[in-house]
Amino acid sequence: MQICMRCGTPREGLELRCPRCGGPFKVEPDQPYNPRDHKSNFPYIREWIDLGQWNTPMIKVSGVYMKLDGLNPTGSYKDRGAVTLISSLRASGLKRISEDSSGNAGASIAAYGAAAGMEVTIFVPANASGLKVRQIETYGAQVVKVKGRREDVAAAASVHNSFYASHVLNPEFRDGIRTLAYEIVRDLSGVPDVVIVPLSAGTLLLGLYEGFNHMLNTGFTDHIPKIIAVQPEKVMPVCAKLRGIPYTPPEVVNTVADALVSTSPLLMDFIVEVLQKSGSCEVVREDEIVEARRELSRLGILAEYSSATTYAAYKRLRPEGKVVLHISGNGLKNL
Repeated sequence: MQICMRCGTPREGLELRCPRCGGPFKVEPDQPYNPRDHKSNFPYIREWIDLGQWNTPMIKVSGVYMKLDGLNPTGSYKDRGAVTLISSLRASGLKRISEDSSGNAGASIAAYGAAAGMEVTIFVPANASGLKVRQIETYGAQVVKVKGRREDVAAAASVHNSFYASHVLNPEFRDGIRTLAYEIVRDLSGVPDVVIVPLSAGTLLLGLYEGFNHMLNTGFTDHIPKIIAVQPEKVMPVCAKLRGIPYTPPEVVNTVADALVSTSPLLMDFIVEVLQKSGSCEVVREDEIVEARRELSRLGILAEYSSATTYAAYKRLRPEGKVVLHISGNGLKNL
């Protein structure tokens, strides 16, 4: 079942906004959680565009668990959302799609779109990483560079003459990220005390929370872990709002964490609501991110700078209990 996140109005087709209140939609799981077959937890997918996503390694290093989601097919956790979104859209008969991305979501949509036989156009910021742009192009997608803020890129993609396969607004994308929560609980044989994730547009945070919530609501688990979301100091709109700190988005975003550049997230209110209920938000400096990536590399883990934010936050906070760091992207994207 798909409903408006704001007023509960059911989604009737492929509309991206609720016709009643303008809110975004979400998938509301209405079936029991099945730990033995994750695909069965997505009954609306009739045929999967499968590239071997999911089941990424969980390792323990120096007392902390790390979920290595950069080992998904395109090198980031975004494949968890792309597989559900593209599988759903192909079943609807769509052949041409557009998307906006700072890099990783674009690569994932391009790859799964190619596997589905779709014509894909990806709109990226003018200063997008060259490696990520080349990865998108390698899958056969057309890349359009847009000057301005991240929100200007989204606006350009939304008026393209194809279906706007926004990974932020299409609820199937966020819904696919439920699998991350399922795997964490499976890998640990229980619910961790803390999960630390990078935060930008909020699809990762919201999808992860819904996965834990699904298991809780169907009696498979008895609580939701504390979720700590991490933002770079230069792009910290959610942390600023939670803490009541003044924040003015920069005209030009310049951070090593180039996947965390959403200065005004469309899902802001819902992100804040989840963090107020089940977590907190932490800001890390540029030098902390660089040092965290260096230390991870010395441990044999090649992480994207944006992923290293979770290790930077962990080093500062040192939370007690069983802690999972989400290593969201592969460091090969930043070489």
